[in-house]
Amino acid sequence: MYKKVLIANRGEIALRVIRACHELGIKTVAVYSTADEFSLHVKFADEAVCIGPPPSNESYLNIPRIIATGEITGADAIHPGYGFLSESAQFSKICSENDFIFLGPSPEIIDSMGNKAKAKQTMKNAGIPVVPGDDGILDGPEDAQAKADAMGYPVMLKASAGGGGRGMRLVKNSEDVISAFKSANQESLTAFGNGDIYIEKFIENPRHIEVQILADSHGNVIHLGERECSIQRRHQKLIEESPSPLVDDETRKRIGDAAIAGAKAVNYIGVGTIEFLMDKNKDFYFMEMNTRIQVEHPVTEMVTGVDLIKQQIKMHAGLKCPEYLKDFKLRGHSIECRINAEDPANNFMPFPGEITNFHMPGGKGVRVDSHAYAGYKIPTQYDSMIGKIIVHAKNRERAIIRMQRALDETIIAGPKTTIPYQMAIMKDKKFQSGNFDTSFLDTFEYNHENYSYKEEEI
Repeated sequence: MYKKVLIANRGEIALRVIRACHELGIKTVAVYSTADEFSLHVKFADEAVCIGPPPSNESYLNIPRIIATGEITGADAIHPGYGFLSESAQFSKICSENDFIFLGPSPEIIDSMGNKAKAKQTMKNAGIPVVPGDDGILDGPEDAQAKADAMGYPVMLKASAGGGGRGMRLVKNSEDVISAFKSANQESLTAFGNGDIYIEKFIENPRHIEVQILADSHGNVIHLGERECSIQRRHQKLIEESPSPLVDDETRKRIGDAAIAGAKAVNYIGVGTIEFLMDKNKDFYFMEMNTRIQVEHPVTEMVTGVDLIKQQIKMHAGLKCPEYLKDFKLRGHSIECRINAEDPANNFMPFPGEITNFHMPGGKGVRVDSHAYAGYKIPTQYDSMIGKIIVHAKNRERAIIRMQRALDETIIAGPKTTIPYQMAIMKDKKFQSGNFDTSFLDTFEYNHENYSYKEEEI
């Protein structure tokens, strides 16, 4: 087992990894920018080193500074968390070259799955259903238009190196293809340094279903059920749950077997997620593989009892997948709300600044993952997530009620947050029915006047 792990990340996920390491008896090193000096991940790590000013390219994306910190502190492994360098093949390679264990996949796996067109072909070769589309990179806007016209509308233009909804454009008619291609190409270049775009047939009214996998270095791969991630805006998830209201035992076996086959096709090691689109007939199609821990991993932990970060560390240390997990049963239902410092009444505008009052919910079946506190100043330079509220209950109906109670208990004064919006979703009859898809928020009517922010003194 490792003696000291450096966490090359910040905020909530850095603190989550620190907690797992401490329970395993592993020392931790936090890195931080000057904007994160007072974040809780800095406080609770065994050591903390400032690696630069707020801009990510001068701190959390600065590989030489992270490697130097690892060498100075005597770390023997580096955990990338999610975002930043977590899916950087270059970072994985450099860690290995400098004798650090990278707690994530090899550069080859990251490369093969990070390139969406290559990943699609890999899964297709493994017998996994894929979304119909052209297998290659588009030569330009005219090529995009010709192939879209031949395929039929609607189509989706996607950044090959993309993620998080960036570099994606839904195109419903021929007249919009060229402009959509140009904007997707430019956005992809800006976000990823790679403007490659490919095209797929758009699956109308799909569910976004992802499967959590765990794989060891001995060839064993298991899945830990699915997560429902259809409640999203602009391809960014707001609410996740496990299990999916749509997935029955037979479908779970089929989609789980497909995820295992996909992981084995690339000789995967560690934790990862294979994402699918599922239509109303419960037919599913490979979308992408995330070669890292995901933001929404806690809902899987709640219904399986598995600490995914601990298992991730153990898998990379050479341990085998626990035997008992091969016959696991999902227990109850879990829902997660991502709490973002955004104003839902103003097109979700980011709302950084100081948190003046901060009270998180508790009680049976409630978990909070957050690096924030009263007096904490939310930086302007990073994503707006303050933390996550996760609940677990006997069934979905009770989980929704529990989440309503948890959201109602939460006090975050200072910034606007997504809490009122998520409370409105919890009370929505269509959401409660479980009969929704990825377009749910497109027609969701939110009246912010019905939901006020709690700013009472504690």
